[in-house]
Amino acid sequence: MALIDLLNISKHYEAQKILIDVNFHVDEGERIVIIGKNGSGKSTLMKIVNGTLEQDGGERICRQNLEVKMLSQKPEFKEGDTVREAVEAGLDELNRAKKRYDELSLLLADDFDNKLLIDEHERLSRYIEHHNAWNLDDKIERIIQHFDLVQYEDKPVIMLSGGEQRRVALASLLLQKPDILLLDEPTNHLDVYMVEFLEELLLKEKFTLVFISHDRYFIDRVATKCVEVEDCSIREYSGGYSSYLTQKEEYMRTLEKQHETLLTILKRENEWFSRGVKARLKRNEGRKERLMSLREDAKTNPSKIKKMTLELEREAKHFNRDKSVNKQKMLFEVENLGLTLGDKELLKNFTTRILQKDVIAIVGPNGSGKSTLLKALLGRIQPTSGTIKRGEFKIGYFDQHREMLDDDKNLIETFCPHGGDRVSVRGRDMHVYGYLKNFLFPREFLDKKIGILSGGEKNRIALALLFTKNVDILILDEPTNDLDIPTINILEEQLTNFSGAVIIVSHDRYFVDKIAKKLFIFKEDKHIEESYQNYSEYLELEKELKELSDMEKESQKAEPKIKESKPKELKLTFKEKIALEKLPLEIEELEAKLEEKNSCLANPACYEKIGIMQLARELEELEKLYEQKVEELLTIQLKEEEINK
Repeated sequence: MALIDLLNISKHYEAQKILIDVNFHVDEGERIVIIGKNGSGKSTLMKIVNGTLEQDGGERICRQNLEVKMLSQKPEFKEGDTVREAVEAGLDELNRAKKRYDELSLLLADDFDNKLLIDEHERLSRYIEHHNAWNLDDKIERIIQHFDLVQYEDKPVIMLSGGEQRRVALASLLLQKPDILLLDEPTNHLDVYMVEFLEELLLKEKFTLVFISHDRYFIDRVATKCVEVEDCSIREYSGGYSSYLTQKEEYMRTLEKQHETLLTILKRENEWFSRGVKARLKRNEGRKERLMSLREDAKTNPSKIKKMTLELEREAKHFNRDKSVNKQKMLFEVENLGLTLGDKELLKNFTTRILQKDVIAIVGPNGSGKSTLLKALLGRIQPTSGTIKRGEFKIGYFDQHREMLDDDKNLIETFCPHGGDRVSVRGRDMHVYGYLKNFLFPREFLDKKIGILSGGEKNRIALALLFTKNVDILILDEPTNDLDIPTINILEEQLTNFSGAVIIVSHDRYFVDKIAKKLFIFKEDKHIEESYQNYSEYLELEKELKELSDMEKESQKAEPKIKESKPKELKLTFKEKIALEKLPLEIEELEAKLEEKNSCLANPACYEKIGIMQLARELEELEKLYEQKVEELLTIQLKEEEINK
């Protein structure tokens, strides 16, 4: 059922046309993402949907009494409100409805034939159900906790940072659950755990949603439709980001040759998405099936939970093995590093080496110390304990405050401070416009002052300037914030082609998966775990381990607490002791053989020599033997743990 119809909408600002004869519809239950370049009209379209911006032509038709609410980039709050009061703002009508519903329930117990009371009771029931407000108090506590607002709930909301205030405003809107929720970059200033909670809430409670986002995993999971704003018009694509890529590629095949560059980007992006996401999901199918099966049995059998936990932990360790190349030049040597900010300990006993070709993403919850670690590596703050030894090299640094830019200079002065109109980009002499058009800037921007540009445009300029520097390592703090997807694609391409080391701090899972070869993961115990997994795969594994741990605790609570004496005769047999020593080596040898066979399977010259059917049979036999050996080792390890209890 249509909630809002925009018919033949046009909008311009002075001489600049933004939208021309655009039709846009929002049906109940749809989750529509608006995508496009910065400045293309995404926010304009959303504001017209919201009714806060008047169109120059066309008609906006909406259902009677429709409740539309929007998350602003700069939210406003009632003066003097605490964080909790701000989160609960807007819930007065829901609370009154619940109170009246309870009153009617009591009245109907004595007067169950009263039609007026029955009708009002049913109307209020539908209203509360629509807003999913039956357990509103529990919902408030859950949202405050997941958005990390518990520590601020009694603090005046105006004392919080801009990012924290947006979390408060988002929490309030989610609780109100309007008929249509409008979100502009909702994942900015959220860490990956908050984003995951937001995804699950939006899907579970069936929000009708229109949003703008550059978070491609978020789009892919949440959106039911992608609407691209381009050249003053819009084009619709069904499904999430992966579907958009496929459909856009098909559409682009029908256009003229001038679009070949964009087609190349889309092909590369689509190939990566298919390879990087679907392949991982396929690879995890067996593990998922075992997990789901064990979850059913595990409700009554903690040992099975333990077995699955060991298997998942072993898989994590397999990815966390040191893969560094010692022959590479050392940039940073970190030993027993400790960091404290004020009274808060952020990091302790961190030891690592960062080499010349490392591409590292520093990840973890908000406030865990990621940006502080960057500043320690840059030498801007001193460690609380431990040492950081630096080699001889040049650093290019991008921070969220764009400190390298001068608002009083125009683009020509910024890129050519010594005059002229040429810029050197990694040894290549280019006209400044020829370079900047790669970052989606038209020629008329060359004379514009930095100070009048939008936040996203300033970020694009800062990144473009960074890649003109002759540096050995790039250090980037949240580089994708305020960027549109086309610009993030350009950033990813520049980083992929960069020959030096890269260290990034980012919550963008898609960006980290695509760029990083190694993770520094801030853990709750103030330590950093190093991993070579894809970030989304690490998060999935972490979630499964947590679920198994929670299930184990629950099953132990449910069991009768009967103390059983450990049988004295329980011990490893001689054969099991020998197997415990030999199996790890045998498993490593099998892993090497599997890697060799898989490499051959990807090489026509190799598999044609052996025969692809023969090679597939050998690979299948090796995989069966590998699973058998791993199962045998896990069984003995479980027995050993029982003995040592």
